[in-house]
Amino acid sequence: MWSESDHHSILSDNPFVEVELDCCSFLQEKMELWDKNMKTTEVVFEAVLPVLKLLSMALIGLLLSHPKIQMIPKPTLRLLSKLVFFLFWPCLIFTHLGPVISVKKFIQWWFVPINVVISTAVGSVLGFFVALICRPPPEFFRLTVIMTAFGNTGNIPLAVVSSVCHNEDNPFGGTCYDGIAYAGFSQWVSVVLVYTLIYHMMEPPLEYYEVVEEGTEIEELTDLPTGNENDLSTPLLIEAEWTGIEDQRTEHCQTPLVATIFNSISDVSQSNIPDIESIREMPSSPRSYGCLAEPKVVRKIRIVVERTPINQILQPPLTATVLAIVIGIIPQIKATVFGSDAPLDFITDSLAMISNGMVPAVMLVLGGMLWEGPNESKLGLRTTIGIVVARLLILPLAGIGIIYLADKWNCLIADDAMYRFVLLMQYATPSAILLGAIASLRGYAVGEASALLFWQHVFGLVSISVYIFIYFKLLVTLF
Repeated sequence: MWSESDHHSILSDNPFVEVELDCCSFLQEKMELWDKNMKTTEVVFEAVLPVLKLLSMALIGLLLSHPKIQMIPKPTLRLLSKLVFFLFWPCLIFTHLGPVISVKKFIQWWFVPINVVISTAVGSVLGFFVALICRPPPEFFRLTVIMTAFGNTGNIPLAVVSSVCHNEDNPFGGTCYDGIAYAGFSQWVSVVLVYTLIYHMMEPPLEYYEVVEEGTEIEELTDLPTGNENDLSTPLLIEAEWTGIEDQRTEHCQTPLVATIFNSISDVSQSNIPDIESIREMPSSPRSYGCLAEPKVVRKIRIVVERTPINQILQPPLTATVLAIVIGIIPQIKATVFGSDAPLDFITDSLAMISNGMVPAVMLVLGGMLWEGPNESKLGLRTTIGIVVARLLILPLAGIGIIYLADKWNCLIADDAMYRFVLLMQYATPSAILLGAIASLRGYAVGEASALLFWQHVFGLVSISVYIFIYFKLLVTLF
């Protein structure tokens, strides 16, 4: 009778058996390598396909807005951008955020708005180093920091997520469209940052303003867009994301208010600078009549706050976000508005159908904006390259490290790949198009902001494709 040891002894002494075993192991290794390469190819295809869809729509917009074709002339693109801002974008946020949000999820999603603040802070540090290394003209130092820090957290992440989820073979499964809710949930903090921090950081430098007061003609201040819709000389990007912001121009929006208040400079001409003393003595402030004098620092901060256009913060996308959250966290109202059995389901279904036009419209407007080309810029080639590299290449790498640490510290929702993907995308987008509108509103570096936005969106088509591929791989292996 053969024992097991005799059987192994015969197999080990037989050279033909050894060759056959080696061939089997070799074939197995080759098959595993082939499967691995096929999976990598699939990941590459899944990463590139969404951007190719967006790029195709942008190219259609670019071709149709060509001066020789003029199927979509500039006034039409302006009206289309208004439709995006006032209708498509709010409908998309409302119909995807409302059904998903609840009190529990409102608490679980706390890291989404915090991540916007973190990405802005990290981007500010990067922008500061870019300004120190590249040495832009002194009046554009703050612009360098801002354009590196503040990314597009609105229509581009929504467009990317929608394009990814449109593919049935996407890696996120049935919960893919929750990414639109995550992106919409971050809208409120972005708007608050724009109308407070960014608004004041984009004010004209005091020295720059002083030159204007001496009578020198400065093109950026004398030839500013008026906000008139019929003024076709206004760059399309000014209204591409935040339509109507030009209409919010006030008497003092193009004056260096913060620098005037906090700097004790006696030799600056005050002819067009706000009368600070008259502001301090406004009758609406009862502190002026109190027994105790108001501290100077507190008074200066109060004046700045009073001149901040915080009353304009409720723009249509933010209104849709707030409305969706309020309805979503109240079960009784939510059951009436959202769901197949809801009495008002026909309204939300109609809004969902309207929202389908958001992504094509955004990309058509973007294509028309890119056709205009970059404006003339005094920023310098070195600084422009520095901002593009920092914003599109370095910041996304920093974002990977931040999200990885947040995941290790249990700050993120467990086993939700789309949640992590949206957080990572907040670091990979180009600068917000809204910065071009703010620059025009404040009369500061309009041409430079326009040129930077143009080049960032051109190179962003490549960088976003690369980082989507990296994110897909990391979401499978690392997170």
